[in-house]
Amino acid sequence: MSDTRFDILAMGDAMVDVIAPASEEFLAEHKLPRGSMQLLSPEAADKLYDAMGVAEEHSGGSAANTMAGVAAMGGKVAFIGQVADDQFGRIFRHDLHALGVHFDTPPIPGPPPTGRCLILVTPDGQRTMNTAPGASHELVASQLDPQLIRDSAVLYLEGYLFGPEKPRAAMMEAIDIAHGANRKVAFTLSESVCIAERRDPFIDMIQGGGVDLLFCNGEEARVLTGAPSAEAAMAQLGDHVPLMVVTDGPNGAMAATSGETVRIDAAPVDKVVDTTGAGDLFAAGFLFAHCRGAGLEKSLQTGAIAAAEVISHYGARPEADLKELISV
Repeated sequence: MSDTRFDILAMGDAMVDVIAPASEEFLAEHKLPRGSMQLLSPEAADKLYDAMGVAEEHSGGSAANTMAGVAAMGGKVAFIGQVADDQFGRIFRHDLHALGVHFDTPPIPGPPPTGRCLILVTPDGQRTMNTAPGASHELVASQLDPQLIRDSAVLYLEGYLFGPEKPRAAMMEAIDIAHGANRKVAFTLSESVCIAERRDPFIDMIQGGGVDLLFCNGEEARVLTGAPSAEAAMAQLGDHVPLMVVTDGPNGAMAATSGETVRIDAAPVDKVVDTTGAGDLFAAGFLFAHCRGAGLEKSLQTGAIAAAEVISHYGARPEADLKELISV
């Protein structure tokens, strides 16, 4: 949009990912939910961190990863998220700025510390996430910059952050500001384990017209709606969400709007190394193409290419030059 400063502004957890390989035995020993996500206290996170093997540290957070991907494609993006004034907080800020993402949310003194996500990756590339949200769940509406929201064509919200009362209130305020400025609101459900305790607020927001574009995978769509299939869930939500995008891992993805449904195959990848960030980068590719006026099929294909790149290596941020891989 010509009257905006940014293509996309995201709100989400401001996290540092700590990624290490792990055996199935390690997951069983520590009672970790394989392939899923659990919340940890800072103390429990410290204990698991001490038990992990050699790790890589990357600035992360679902929506922040998506903005990093869009920036790598040449998009103009910004991020709102809460960090503490500590080492991880400074790492997070530095990394976003280095990637070209506008980020100026003031840090809080702490405690709690900046959030961490301890990610264990098994030999098949599956990731098990153990999240200590820390300061990220201290985001409040007073930290919002209304003009930044008005200056962005799309407001992108992360489901992980929608549970706690304070950041949820901030998100609802941001939705009102965005829609008041005739901007679009996109939302990602983030993780099926988050949905059960947040289902009613999610449904209320969606049925209230808060979401213009909904991202989820098939399991999340079924859990949210109780429908027997992703297709049935899309039909059920179609009256409330103008555009819905559902991913299905190696089976590809589909998008539906105004009675039109488009399906694509997954992009090829030589070897799946780490599925961390696959959904985040899919959203990045889709949003980047969509903001440039691409149709559903092209937007889905761009998302699939970005997702294929990120699962070919450790970490949830792209390593290859995405500008060379996509054509939008």
